Amino acid sequence: MKRIEAIIRKTRFEDVKEALLSSDIDWFEYHNVHGIGQSREERIYRGVQYSTDVIERVAVTIVCREKFVDSTVKAILRVAHTGEVGDGRIFVSDMIDTWSIRTGENGDSVLRDKK
Repeated sequence: MKRIEAIIRKTRFEDVKEALLSSDIDWFEYHNVHGIGQSREERIYRGVQYSTDVIERVAVTIVCREKFVDSTVKAILRVAHTGEVGDGRIFVSDMIDTWSIRTGENGDSVLRDKK
């Protein structure tokens, strides 16, 4: 099992959500996050000057079987990409085990196949 965490632009979240739901992923979690990027410049929007050092993003977390990792990462890359600085990052890590709280079952059988 793998854990995939993608930090993406808020403006790309709906597209990423649709891409994941139309692929083999049937559940994921997401939450708003703030980070500090490498860019330290001041910008002006509608006459108001603001700093770009604090960046608002969405973190999407997916736990899936090994066979779904490549298709999941490719789906995120395809729709989250704008080509500009700040598109985000995808992290993939190993999951040691998982349990179903309802049934007490453990292992990757807890994760359903969509089909």
